[in-house]
Amino acid sequence: MHKHTCYLMDNRSRGNNMKYILVTGGVISGVGKGVIASSFGTLLKASGLDVTSIKIDPYINIDAGTFSPYEHGEVYVLDDGAEVDLDLGNYERFLDITLHRDNNITTGKIYKLVIEKERTGEYLGKTVQVVPHITDAIQEWVERVAQTPVQGSSMPQVCIVELGGTIGDIEGMPFVEAFRQFQFRVKRENFCVAHVSLVPLPKATGEPKTKPTQSSVRELRGAGLSPDLIVCRSEKPIGVEVKEKISNFCHVGPDQVICIHDLNSIYHVPLLMEQNGVIEYLNERLQLNIDLSLRAKCLQHWRDLARRTETVRREVNIAIVGKYTKLTDAYASLMKALQHAALAANRKLVMTFIESCLLEQETLQREPSNYHKEWQKLCESDGILVPGGFGSRGMEGKIRACQWARENRKPLLGICLGLQAAVIEFARNVLGLKDANTTEIEPQTANPLVIDMPEHHTGQMGGTMRLGKRTTIFSDKPSIIRQLYGNPKSVEERHRHRYEVNPKYVPQLEEHGLKFVGTDVEMNRMEIIELSGHPYFVATQYHPEYLSRPLKPSPPFLGLILASVCRLDQYIMRGCRLSPRQLSDASSEEEDNVAGLTRSFRAQKICSSSNSSSSGSQQLLPINGHKNGTANGGSTSASDNEVACGAD
Repeated sequence: MHKHTCYLMDNRSRGNNMKYILVTGGVISGVGKGVIASSFGTLLKASGLDVTSIKIDPYINIDAGTFSPYEHGEVYVLDDGAEVDLDLGNYERFLDITLHRDNNITTGKIYKLVIEKERTGEYLGKTVQVVPHITDAIQEWVERVAQTPVQGSSMPQVCIVELGGTIGDIEGMPFVEAFRQFQFRVKRENFCVAHVSLVPLPKATGEPKTKPTQSSVRELRGAGLSPDLIVCRSEKPIGVEVKEKISNFCHVGPDQVICIHDLNSIYHVPLLMEQNGVIEYLNERLQLNIDLSLRAKCLQHWRDLARRTETVRREVNIAIVGKYTKLTDAYASLMKALQHAALAANRKLVMTFIESCLLEQETLQREPSNYHKEWQKLCESDGILVPGGFGSRGMEGKIRACQWARENRKPLLGICLGLQAAVIEFARNVLGLKDANTTEIEPQTANPLVIDMPEHHTGQMGGTMRLGKRTTIFSDKPSIIRQLYGNPKSVEERHRHRYEVNPKYVPQLEEHGLKFVGTDVEMNRMEIIELSGHPYFVATQYHPEYLSRPLKPSPPFLGLILASVCRLDQYIMRGCRLSPRQLSDASSEEEDNVAGLTRSFRAQKICSSSNSSSSGSQQLLPINGHKNGTANGGSTSASDNEVACGAD
């Protein structure tokens, strides 16, 4: 006990100069706290400070690993294998930092910690209560994590803490009380509260309404926290009179009311906050001693990104064949990675979401119009992305999309389950193993092309997959993907899967042209496939989207975009050294138009049969020579597991 007390005192003394910014939300959830918190960090980092971030999720789950994608969007994976909220992905991308599992706090983690301490007698027989034991545990956790390096070995100077949910939620009250105490623990000059609130614009009145913001600020003050900044989120720009009204009724200065309306790109948000004087206010309020002359130069790359999102005109259309397309947040990191690559290639990204189950043969019988519509969208795309997922629903649709891309030489990138779908498709239609399947869907299949990894199948769902950053070793075979990475011997990427390609079938697959160009360190697990003689048919078992950054796009995504606009060969010929946007437009606007017409003609030719008839009984398939769908007919099981309790 004495040792713990000494550590805590030392921890406090070292943390005296740490600055904390607490970001809370009011009125509704999903108001944009994550982007606002990331933008605070971007501005402070551009001012020369080292910044770290903490996300608090007041749910009782230990982590986000077993969530359905429809609950909270994607599950983001960190280097250390932690499965966390997608907002931590925003922090890493905006700030270019590497966070750790303790940067995500949940109610479950805090209660687990306190209960374990109680069981080991650390509270010396006292009655364990929310106050002080839970609130103390929260404060100690925040102080400890705030001093953990997230970029090299340098100690952070500012910690931005985002409190999930909205003020007033019963789940979040222990955290609000903890920070009420925390502001006195670290002293006022080291603690600042930014409250993000919605200012709705009802169509009936046509004027912004400030009452919801007033109410949420009143509730925040009632809990013992006074906002230093009120960030007003709105659909359209807010006038000065509305800003002054919020200032008067919420008892803050006009310079403390920051108005952020909906923007075309999130890259504009830090710039708009800078224009509103956020850096100047924080510099004075937290006594940061910032050299304000630095920020203009350091924010220049954000200005460039924001400007290019507005000026890029040529489009690239990527079809995303997924299972969770009703909620695009399920593919948040993947969408960001595509945007990073498209901007680097000087293209405006158009994402077309395709529900994979609608590509299946059974859909032709039940919903012929939806079947033809989805296939038409796939045909008209410039490239195809088959992302990860869990369970059997839509798997046959992913397999058929892979077959169409292979047979029609359409650029394709498969990720995790997408790699497994590509391997199964190749085995069925090239090797002739019509019953090839994954044991996740058909445990007793005669040809298990994809099998589970026994060491990751413990009977427990949470945290039992192959998770986090792991090394992939490139083979000596000629490889497009290795060139895109810069010809290294190995690369480190993040993983999240429980199933793998069966090594028993690898020689047979390679003999017919499907090359396994990357494996794990032991050379037992297949990590990357590449199809010989195809413009770009690449799939990875890992998730490259997690390490993509606005100024450092992920190589597999960059390859997909460049192949989709017929620029990949040119980029590789230049040694992959230049930024793709620096490629001379040797292929002029006229050549781009010709390429576009060629792709359009090919799509019309392939899909014309689907448009010629709406008969549900006629076999109208865009896949050449494919008469009866895939082997198993793409059946949908009522027991299909959509969460990570299944497996990639």
